[in-house]
Amino acid sequence: MTMFGRTKQGPMTEKEKQAKIVRRIVLITLAVIVTAVAIIGIGGYLYISSALEPVDEDSDETVTVEIPIGSNAEDIGRVLEENGIIKNGTVFHYYVRYNNERGFQAGEYDLSPSMNIEEIIQELKEGMVVEEPEFSFTIPEGTWYEDIVHTIAEETPHELEEIEAKLEDESYLNQLIEDYDVITEDILNEEIRYPLEGYLFASTYEFHEEDVTIEEIIERMIERTQEHMVEFSEQVQESQYTFHQLLTLASIVEREARAQEDRPKIAGVLFNRLEEDMRLEVDPTVSYAVGEHKYMTSMEDLDYDSPYNTYRYGGFPPGPIASPGTPSIEAVMEPASSGHLFFYARRNGEVIYNETYEQHREIQEKYRSEWIEAEEE
Repeated sequence: MTMFGRTKQGPMTEKEKQAKIVRRIVLITLAVIVTAVAIIGIGGYLYISSALEPVDEDSDETVTVEIPIGSNAEDIGRVLEENGIIKNGTVFHYYVRYNNERGFQAGEYDLSPSMNIEEIIQELKEGMVVEEPEFSFTIPEGTWYEDIVHTIAEETPHELEEIEAKLEDESYLNQLIEDYDVITEDILNEEIRYPLEGYLFASTYEFHEEDVTIEEIIERMIERTQEHMVEFSEQVQESQYTFHQLLTLASIVEREARAQEDRPKIAGVLFNRLEEDMRLEVDPTVSYAVGEHKYMTSMEDLDYDSPYNTYRYGGFPPGPIASPGTPSIEAVMEPASSGHLFFYARRNGEVIYNETYEQHREIQEKYRSEWIEAEEE
């Protein structure tokens, strides 16, 4: 006891020293975390604030930007970024989303890199589009090349023979191969019916000048396909298949699937069959081989000798059999995983998947009459 009645404090124990060190470490760690969070928060704020500012407030440049029908905020952001109108499409997407901006209108707009985000949004909402186009045309998803060429001839000032000659001109095709990454020498395969089948993207096209050349029309369509290749470049690089082969599969999916939910499933079946070294055996390739839009394929059709006939020849057809849309391209890039090797499409649109040929044959026998009866109507 001391004279004041308290116990004299002895040396600090090892346990107390350890506790003191732990407290210091915790305090230092908390300080580091708080500082890091603050830095990240400030950095994120500055980054987003910068992304919302004009790309170049001193720019006098005007860019004609096309917003396709059905585009959402994410699609619009991507288009604006690709055209150099905004710095970051993702930031635009979330800015629009959290500000509950709506009412964007499709069409072509004259926009400038000097515009701020609010000015761009206002333009898109008011629909202040460029003057009415001199001509336009729409290519539905799954359209054959022949039908695309006829549509272009009907809706533009160019004659059918003139368009066909240009699209079969080998020097022009070689120039496209040089100018576009998406176009490769695969299109020059002697077995291919039309070199640019599948590469003329299905969409709506508007032109504001009367003297637009065939080259300008065709290259606008190829550029749309090129945009999708860039979007899925990572998947293409990781795949064992070329973009030409993947586009070919996408065209088959486009002709086979009626419901969106079936596209990745059908794509998965096609990949499974390729991996098992099985023939694809899909009816749309037979229709393309025969050259007719077949409601049903006959036994005679299935025996038709063409490299496009996947009932007779294994592997891929020489090239695409139609122009696939975005959903079918996405399905091939991200197919559904399953053990299915067969699928059967019923008349009502339902698609039934099976793992064995025996199961598939049972389904064929059960529902084949639906197609026969429908053909007789």
